[in-house]
This record gives sequence, structure tokens and C-alpha cells, in this order.
Amino acid sequence: MKAIIDHIGVAISDLGESLNFFKDALGLELEPPEDVPSQRVRAHFLHAGDATVELVEPTSDDSPIAKFITRRGPGLHHLCLRVDDIVSALAELKAKGVKLIDEVPRPGAHHSLVAFIHPSSTHGVLVELKQLRSAK
Repeated sequence: MKAIIDHIGVAISDLGESLNFFKDALGLELEPPEDVPSQRVRAHFLHAGDATVELVEPTSDDSPIAKFITRRGPGLHHLCLRVDDIVSALAELKAKGVKLIDEVPRPGAHHSLVAFIHPSSTHGVLVELKQLRSAK
């Protein structure tokens, strides 16, 4: 499995304050926001070279991001690695004994498929796998 860094996810509780830093202070270019209903979040991507910073804002009190912020506060949430074939990548990881949160990919932002690897298998880091797919 070959993977490259796609983005770094940051859980946010205040979009305005987050944009003041990432967009205004750092000068990162902001894309229009995208709702991700499967995760009950709104994603705000900012370009940072070959990768992006994803500001992840909960759209529901029961979303995984809202729960994360309640437990740990806003901050670094996940590292996303882009793969060419997410189904094969998940099968390969499972065969190697890696604990997966998602054994089947689900819809993500940018018309992608995503799946998460459990932090217990990644030295405490939540890792997202992402496969790009064409818009329908």
C-alpha cells in the first residue's frame, strides 16, 4: 500500500477564531465549506502546499467531532493519508492485524471514500484513509 499525506484534521469549536489564525494570520487559501452528513460535520479546507488543513466543525451535538471536543477540547484530530484503492488498503491492514474503526469505506468530503484506523494500532494517532473518486 502506498500512501501520501492528504490533510491534517483539526477539530474546532469556533470557526471565526480558527479562520483568524489559519486564513488570516498564516495566509492559507480557504475553499468553500462542505457538509459531510455521514459524520455530521462541516469541513473547511485550507491549502498548505501539497496537503491541506481541514478545520472540522460539528453540525450536531452527537457527531464524533462534538464528542471529541467535549472530551479533549479543540485541536489536532487526525492525519489523513490518501491511497489509490481504499478497499485493498483496508484488507491489507486487517490481514496484518491492524485494528480498524471502519472495515468498509464511507462517503467523505470532496467526493471521496474514507475509513478510519483505530488509534490503538497507530501509537495514539487517529488515521484516516481517503480514496478520491470522480464526482457523480
